[in-house]
Amino acid sequence: MTASEKPFDIVVFGASGYTGRLVAEYLAAEYGDSDLRWAMAGRSLDKLATVRSEMGISDTIALLEVDVNNPSAVTAMVDACKVVITTVGPYQLYGNELVKQCAERGTDYVDLTGEPSWMHETIAQYSEVAKASGARIVHSCGFDSIPFDLGVYLLQQHAISKTGEPIAMVKGRVRAMNGTFSGGTIASMRATMASAKANPAIIQVLTNPFALTEEFSGPEQPSGAAPQYDEELQSWSAPFIMAPINTKNIHRSNFLLGHRYGENFCYDEMLLTGDGDQGKATAEFVARDDSVAKSDLRPGEGPSKTERENGNYDAIFAGESTAGELMISSVQGDRDPGYGSTSKMLTEAAMCLLHNPDLASGGLWTPASAMGNALIERLQAHAGLTFQIEKG
Repeated sequence: MTASEKPFDIVVFGASGYTGRLVAEYLAAEYGDSDLRWAMAGRSLDKLATVRSEMGISDTIALLEVDVNNPSAVTAMVDACKVVITTVGPYQLYGNELVKQCAERGTDYVDLTGEPSWMHETIAQYSEVAKASGARIVHSCGFDSIPFDLGVYLLQQHAISKTGEPIAMVKGRVRAMNGTFSGGTIASMRATMASAKANPAIIQVLTNPFALTEEFSGPEQPSGAAPQYDEELQSWSAPFIMAPINTKNIHRSNFLLGHRYGENFCYDEMLLTGDGDQGKATAEFVARDDSVAKSDLRPGEGPSKTERENGNYDAIFAGESTAGELMISSVQGDRDPGYGSTSKMLTEAAMCLLHNPDLASGGLWTPASAMGNALIERLQAHAGLTFQIEKG
């Protein structure tokens, strides 16, 4: 079946789950008046019908019964659409069959994974298959890692345009964040830790910033594991829980972009806590805090609509040019990072692939390396994100 013959442009897999519901709601609200052909998929048609009704989604939107443990059902879904959006995680438990079939059958794919050991495996197993079929597989299309991946991309594009050279050392700093991590993110973290306990080799992947760059290994990277004072930003910084996955994705983007940021590129991601004694005390508190790891939030649970809409985040990316000029880019989102903004980013990544069939060839990509400026434009036009060059 050719792409033009497929009945659907996009299928949302996991549409009865918490984040999947938000993706379906956003698609209906943002593109309900367009000619977009899309469907909702999941294990239970009854649950999908309930979600469709509760979300006020037109009953013309098709429902597909798909279980990841039924390969023939996965095949039918993959063959029926141009792009699959999947929110069914932890991906290391439930994602392999879908990635495998998309890679084999030439169907584009986006997900929310922040599971580096699983991503390491999919890159090894399916890169050549996807290259052959033309499938564009793009991991980490949520809060991890779109704002960070594209924030560094924007800064480096600016530096190269202005000076002819990339910035060798970029500090990613979360300036503000109001909202919660998703239950799915927490479940993924726990699944990763369980896998590492069962297979110690996974620890090498988790601790290696170049775990996703295949055979390439760059210079030693900052650890970001302890509070530090950033003189150029006049602020203390604390460890940031998403840094291990964002760092790996950013280095993979650099690798896939032909080392546009340089082969000696370093990236350091932390959370700004402010100046003075109060900033230092806050950084030390954050470094000790393990509330996310101990959270009892489960997949399918999350904040109310009001809480999602009142959330936001703001991250900056700073580095000095070879001439010593400080350059700063920033990315802001208008919803809570784990749910409201993530569901919009994931959807727009799929829409970007759909409307730009010539962006990237088949393979396993990051958001920046596959979609770059085209995705930045979509996120600003539709998803409530703002990208800026603040300095330099």
